[in-house]
Amino acid sequence: MFDSGFGGLTVARAVIDLLPGEDVVYVGDSGRYPYGPRDQEEVRGFAHQIARYLLDEHDVNLLVVACNTAAAAALDDLAATLPVPVVGVIEPGVRSMVKVTQTGRVGVIGTVGTIGSGAYQRAVEATNAPVELTLAACPGFVEFVERGELRSDQVHVLAQWLLAPVVEAKVDTLLLGCTHYPFLARTISDVVGRDVVLVSSADETAFEVARIVGVRHDRVGRHRWLSSGDCAWFREMGRRLLGPEIDEVEPVTWA
Repeated sequence: MFDSGFGGLTVARAVIDLLPGEDVVYVGDSGRYPYGPRDQEEVRGFAHQIARYLLDEHDVNLLVVACNTAAAAALDDLAATLPVPVVGVIEPGVRSMVKVTQTGRVGVIGTVGTIGSGAYQRAVEATNAPVELTLAACPGFVEFVERGELRSDQVHVLAQWLLAPVVEAKVDTLLLGCTHYPFLARTISDVVGRDVVLVSSADETAFEVARIVGVRHDRVGRHRWLSSGDCAWFREMGRRLLGPEIDEVEPVTWA
């Protein structure tokens, strides 16, 4: 699986917990984060490059695009061209969101690239669920997570400003449409209200992986962690965000 940095660790945590017998190779492309403000074509190129690396160098038999921005830009392309199953984080999260809502007023927050792509609008429409959708782009959230600032006054003020549309829409369910955002769940909940259900796509994505590969109990999976940025920082932050499974972090460079 791969992400622009630390966000996909929410998905990795869910996959490791649900599928302890599976080997996991995780690439955090933190040398090129954030993906959100980048052009979709550039993000699509990154996604294909990382996917090809994981197939050629690690012989993976399933790819998880654990990044909403990359999934919005490249999931269909990857699924059509790669010889292995490809799982994204958008559709699983949407399915969970429309199941949870009681009022039909739902919200999705994500990066500028994800929200601007229309991927969530299309995914919600595909469910045919009778919901009213409010979307809000949240530039800056990813950078706070990548710096480890999860509860600062600055991120709280930013959240109050960026989340105003979903507060005004009186949503009862809010999908965190970026895998970084669950790390800011307490701040987000403080702003939108504790009665609003926050939905993360991590667990639903793990269930989708389990549906494809099955659950095995005959072995303990191995985990490898790679970063295109500062490996020491990735290890320090990764252990805080995911846990002790992140021991050694290997460098990866792009041609």
